[in-house]
Amino acid sequence: MWTIPNEGSNRPSEGEAAPHDGPAFDLAVCAEMVFLDLPIEERLRRIHDLGFQVEIWDWTQKDVGELVRTGATFSSMTGYLRGGLAEREESEEMLRTARETIPVAIELGCPRLVIHGAQLDAAGQAVRPVSQVTGSMWMNATRTLDELAELGESNGVTFCLENLNLLVDHAGVPFAHSSETLALVEATDRPGVRMMLDLYHAQIGEGNLVELVHRAGSAIGEVQVADVPGRCEPGTGELNYPAIASALREMGYTGVGGLEAYASGDDVLALERFRAAFTL
Repeated sequence: MWTIPNEGSNRPSEGEAAPHDGPAFDLAVCAEMVFLDLPIEERLRRIHDLGFQVEIWDWTQKDVGELVRTGATFSSMTGYLRGGLAEREESEEMLRTARETIPVAIELGCPRLVIHGAQLDAAGQAVRPVSQVTGSMWMNATRTLDELAELGESNGVTFCLENLNLLVDHAGVPFAHSSETLALVEATDRPGVRMMLDLYHAQIGEGNLVELVHRAGSAIGEVQVADVPGRCEPGTGELNYPAIASALREMGYTGVGGLEAYASGDDVLALERFRAAFTL
């Protein structure tokens, strides 16, 4: 069995099975999507106090020093500000803004930096939509990911390429399908680049999630979850997250499971439902 290193306190030691009376993995919650009536720093404190790690998006809209002072443990954050993977001009901008982001990630102690095939606007759409991915785009993407891997490995962080869905949330993004994302990560074949396996997006675009997590295997850097439809916490839609959690544990996954979802009602209850879905 393979394992993915993770810094959290719930991780079993090497060779030790995950406990059956608590979450099978370390769990994180995206602070951009819960406790929305609170300032971002207070959201982090609430998430931390409830026993979760924290995910954030754009660091430029936040006071980084205040984030540090919350005492939260950071799991992942957006790893670039502009740019994409399809064209060289875009990828140069992605690399440049990734370099700007790394010192912030180091200050926060955040090990994983999320990237996408394209720069996203405020609505989640591609700033430069791509209707067809060409061979030259694939070559540019692999070259850029290799450069990001070098950058990550030199600075102790991992860039995680996230799969997205094109049907509901992220039209026009290249390399969005999980098979494309996985192919790029495997082609790079370096520890500085992994896959941010988003199961919400994969369910909308593909389905068959248990097979997908097995296929992704050691390419996974982190797993993100939300139910479908609605993008709320597990138990509000069609997905059987306890079965998916069992499949992840059986295959040896010891990384983080991150809730990137809105609360269907009470925020604390939503987080407890998330925890329960991953308690085996």
